[in-house]
This record gives sequence, C-alpha cells and structure tokens, in this order.
Amino acid sequence: MVYTLGEAAKATGKSKATISKAIKSGRISAEKDESGTFRIDPSELHRVYPPTPSTKQEETPNSTPANTQNYSEIKALQRLLEATQERLADKEDVISDLREDRDRWRTQATGLLSDLRTAQEKAALAAPTQKKGFWRRLFG
Repeated sequence: MVYTLGEAAKATGKSKATISKAIKSGRISAEKDESGTFRIDPSELHRVYPPTPSTKQEETPNSTPANTQNYSEIKALQRLLEATQERLADKEDVISDLREDRDRWRTQATGLLSDLRTAQEKAALAAPTQKKGFWRRLFG
C-alpha cells in the first residue's frame, strides 16, 4: 500500500503543504511516478507524522421514521418555546408598566401629603389662639 499526497494528509491530519515541505526538505522519502504525483510509503510517513485515529462515524439514514418523528417533535417544541418566550416578554412589559405607574402614584401621593402638611402648618400659624379664661373654659 502506498499513499498519495492527499491520502497522506488525511492519514496524519496534516495539510498537503506540510507533507510536501517535509518531502522536499528530505524528512520524508517519497517517489514520484510518471504522472508527477508522490508515492509515499506508510511506514516512512508515520515515522515522521504519527497516524491520527480513525473517527469514522456510523452512517445513519436521514429519513428513518424515528428521525422524522423526532424532527416533528422538535419543531412543535420550538414553536411552543417561541410562544412561551413571547408571553414571558409580554408579561415582563406589563410588570414594567405597572412598576412605572406605582412609582408615579407614589410620587404624586408624597407630593400631596407634603402639600397637606404645609397647608396645615400655615393654618396653625395664621390662626391666633385666644386664651380662654377660667370661667369661660368652665362654662363654655
């Protein structure tokens, strides 16, 4: 078995340019065939660059009934999630509006209360209090 430049790159996880530089610098020995492509011996290649572990995944058909069912469930759940997020955003807006109203009412009530206090204080200062004598207090 002999690797081409592309196969050697896949087997080691390196780029074709890296392997080509290693061949040209003499780190890896390779032969050129009549078409001009490199023929690299696997033992020579793996002496310099260790092989990468093969990570072939099992192929699963895309249109199995389970995948179709899962896909439809995922879509339904996504729609439900979007609707829930929309309702949550609406409720957060309502809460924000209610808080603003509460703060506005609180400010207004505080202002009215302070106005009432100052009016009462002015009335108390403006009205002179007459001292009633003993007989007037007693008989009215």
